[in-house]
Amino acid sequence: MRFPSSFALLLASLSQAQAQYLINELSFGHGHRISPEGSHSIPHFGMQGRPNIPELLSDKVILTPVAPGNQRGAVWSDNKLQTVNWIADVEFRANGPERGGGNLNIWLVRDGAHSIGAESVYTAGRFEGLALVIDQHSGGGMLRGFLNDGTTDYRTHHNVDNLAFGHCSFSYRNLGRPTQIKLRQTDTKFIVEVAGRPCFDSDKISLPSGYNFGVTAASADNPDSFELFKLAVLTGENNHEYSGMYNNNDNKKEEEHHQQQPPPVDANGNKRPRMSFGRSGQATIVDPFDNVIPDQEADKITSSKAQFADLHNRIQSVNHHLSTIFRSIAQNHGVDEQRHAETSAMIGEIKGLLTRLDKLDVMEQRLRDIENEMRSGRHEVAGRLRESEASIKGHHESLTQGVKAHAKSGHTKLILVVIGTQVVLIGAYAYYKRRKTSPKKYL
Repeated sequence: MRFPSSFALLLASLSQAQAQYLINELSFGHGHRISPEGSHSIPHFGMQGRPNIPELLSDKVILTPVAPGNQRGAVWSDNKLQTVNWIADVEFRANGPERGGGNLNIWLVRDGAHSIGAESVYTAGRFEGLALVIDQHSGGGMLRGFLNDGTTDYRTHHNVDNLAFGHCSFSYRNLGRPTQIKLRQTDTKFIVEVAGRPCFDSDKISLPSGYNFGVTAASADNPDSFELFKLAVLTGENNHEYSGMYNNNDNKKEEEHHQQQPPPVDANGNKRPRMSFGRSGQATIVDPFDNVIPDQEADKITSSKAQFADLHNRIQSVNHHLSTIFRSIAQNHGVDEQRHAETSAMIGEIKGLLTRLDKLDVMEQRLRDIENEMRSGRHEVAGRLRESEASIKGHHESLTQGVKAHAKSGHTKLILVVIGTQVVLIGAYAYYKRRKTSPKKYL
């Protein structure tokens, strides 16, 4: 029996689409919420930041806030990519002032949480894997691809921009909607698409398995706010367009998430509708009875398939709740360890202060000894000053009396000499005048 060629192609495309599935351990943002309600972390992902950890909301992660500037944020997968053929779908949004700056980096590298952290491609140093950088390069929006085998130190390289192996220009700032970046790795090509349009591709790139996905962002002095909505990773036997299959996987994950979330109740204990917010920002009412697994009578489950489906859903719901509990316990354990370390440090500081207080008695005794020594020294100095003053007075009186005794006869002689000298001078002057005024005699 033969089928028309178009029908055969349709069957082939359907079989290829069904072979693709979402890797939940490497994805978030594909369901109703990024994290379970009441949780402050993303399942299977870790967040880093400097100086602050990124802000986690119900439908997005704010990697860098709109203020202040010079912020860094990162989201890294805890699990490694274990397949060589995959598709990664990233949705982000950038908002900021007219001349805002910063960059968004999409990573697939080895041990990214430790080797990269919250760095950008310009400050990452040595890494092994792929980096896609989105920034305002050359005055406009641009996406560039970088590869490193661990031998090149990007932090100290004189010109990192020249290391890019592919690029394309596009606008991404202040669009008011998320921008989609899609990465594809097939058996023959590595492809990058922006907003559904080809950006660049290469048949010389084949990334191995065992790497971690991550998204980092860095803002400048005049910052941009980078918001991450989704990181979804799919894999399959053939990596062609998955179109509607991805939406089906999204719906399935969303239904599973609704099933594991208990419905909210009011003050009277009655179930009330849950409010959910989509990316458009408009609130929609979700029926709480659709978000839980309803109780059923055992007689109603007549087939083994229905029994298996019911058991599978309930075990999966219990598993999700246990995972949430374990993550909460791990987080609380980390917080407790940190608080214990801080308390131990504070107790050590207090003990150090108490040992210093023990030395106060010794210091007080030393101060008393110094005070007594200063008093005795002051009395000794005062006595010596009085003795010196008395001796100086006695010596001065004896000297005065000696001067008086020697000066009595000396004054009379001096007076007579002065008067005699004056008389002689007067006589000489009179004789001179007389000789000068006497008449002259001529021969």
